[in-house]
Amino acid sequence: MEITSEIIEAHVFRIEEKSIKFLNLKRSSEVIYPGVWQPVTGKIKSGEKAYETALREIKEETGIIPLKLWAAPQVNSFYSVQKDAIYMVPIFAALTDVKDIQLCSEHCEYKWVTREEANKLVAWEGQKQAMRVIEDYFLNNKVHLDLVEIKF
Repeated sequence: MEITSEIIEAHVFRIEEKSIKFLNLKRSSEVIYPGVWQPVTGKIKSGEKAYETALREIKEETGIIPLKLWAAPQVNSFYSVQKDAIYMVPIFAALTDVKDIQLCSEHCEYKWVTREEANKLVAWEGQKQAMRVIEDYFLNNKVHLDLVEIKF
């Protein structure tokens, strides 16, 4: 069995008056996991750093160029039966002030939602935990390990 890290997860968010709104995307019927709600995700290309993938995927999937980007202090993981591999997925937080996005063909719908609303949409526990960490960091006096800002 292989352990690999070839996928990223990027939580795009806006800060609105003392609350955070997370961008959630609904996967199109033509792609794997149709109908699943998720943050921006994508595969790391050869020679690309994980944070570069996050920036590229955010732009490709939403048209957004983040104002700032952070590496979150956690990594999600999952097991793929098809590839008999464990995937380690770095998590990024991307700040924007954009409200309207440009969906790519991978997604058919989007919503800006609170963490509580997003928890009802997303399928994976690690995604829920990542949003909690991001919200705690920005709204609750940075109670977790510092997110590392990435200059780009």
